[in-house]
Amino acid sequence: MRKKHFHKPENVERFKEKALIWSQQFDDVVWLDSNHYQQKYSSYDAVLAVDAFTSIKTDYHTAFDKLKEFQGYVNDWIFGYLSYDLKNDIEHLTSTNSDGLGFPDLFFFQPKKLFLFKGDTVEIQYLSFVDNEFQDDLIAILQSGQARGKVANPIKIKLRIHKDDYFEKVNTILEHIYRGDIYETNFCQEFYAENTQINPFETYQKLNDISKPPFAAFLKLNDKYLLCASPERYLKKEGNRVISQPIKGTAKRSDNKKDDEDLKENLSKDKKERSENIMIVDLVRNDLSKTAKKGSVKVEELCQVYTFEQVHQMISTVVSEVEDSTNPVDIIKSTFPMGSMTGAPKISAMNIAEAQEATKRGVYSGAVGYFSPEGDFDFNVVIRSILYNQTKKYVSYSVGGAITAKSDPLKEYEECLIKAKAMRTVLEN
Repeated sequence: MRKKHFHKPENVERFKEKALIWSQQFDDVVWLDSNHYQQKYSSYDAVLAVDAFTSIKTDYHTAFDKLKEFQGYVNDWIFGYLSYDLKNDIEHLTSTNSDGLGFPDLFFFQPKKLFLFKGDTVEIQYLSFVDNEFQDDLIAILQSGQARGKVANPIKIKLRIHKDDYFEKVNTILEHIYRGDIYETNFCQEFYAENTQINPFETYQKLNDISKPPFAAFLKLNDKYLLCASPERYLKKEGNRVISQPIKGTAKRSDNKKDDEDLKENLSKDKKERSENIMIVDLVRNDLSKTAKKGSVKVEELCQVYTFEQVHQMISTVVSEVEDSTNPVDIIKSTFPMGSMTGAPKISAMNIAEAQEATKRGVYSGAVGYFSPEGDFDFNVVIRSILYNQTKKYVSYSVGGAITAKSDPLKEYEECLIKAKAMRTVLEN
């Protein structure tokens, strides 16, 4: 049972920052922040979950069955992530590339303490046996000091795949496409630093400040951290309604207002970018149809261009209706990994990408989010993110791009650098 309290802070933004500073004392933290980005489907402005009462941590073997059992047994709020390599639980696939980070494939926890931000009010839910700590915690949050400071000494970022190798690998993928093996695959590359220490909290703040995305996340699992500035929703369930919002299509921003509008307009008309997006929309429609009521899958928005701090993005919205009896974990399992990070046809695209990539994706291109006690959920796509293993002193960020028959290896490489800009700026400056 949870006890509910409602708090109206004098300054919600200040309270958000103080709560996040206060949360750093715990081993298990998930912070989700919409940064007040105007979006149609939004349940909360921000959510903070801390301090695991129960949890599940596993590799990919029967991971979805274990998650389904845990979610049903707990019947409460749970927060965590699904790594990309859970694909190996769903299909006969493997992940044998190098992994410097060492995150578990799946992690969820039931928080003792939960903060739900909406408008000018914070709904605070504590499990009954810790509810006597509420007043002291509230005082501690209000007294939390300023945590901002220098992030770290500038970090020397290395490339896992160098430019010439990247071109060679893209050309190999193009050969598969020309042969008709696939239409599109999402090919990813890692940038990393070894023997490096960062302040995860301050690094996240800096990354969020320069990106202000609608699906930001800070996740802490003991010594492992995800600092996420994602613009993309993977999947949301509200009652019987399921919403997917894949992103495919990226253009840089310009400081010049007219040039910026031109870049946005050009993206909206770009045939290659539109074809990428439409291919993934078809894939998402197919994935959603596996659990949807017959005839309920609809494309609500196609190839709409949205503007973010760093880039313009082309986003589509696909919705469906499910039966009351449909298990929420089954909806995720039948659509995972998200089409925008795989390609089409999905299994072949994942196999071909895996063969060319040099790094196990892990949490990158997975999803972070929550399940509610009612079986609703909301998950982002883990992109534009920094991952950090504090014990191994290993820092990593990855970026990917959709390779189609119309792809030019040089342009794909340049698009990757645009996507990597925010993470590089935060770590190198």
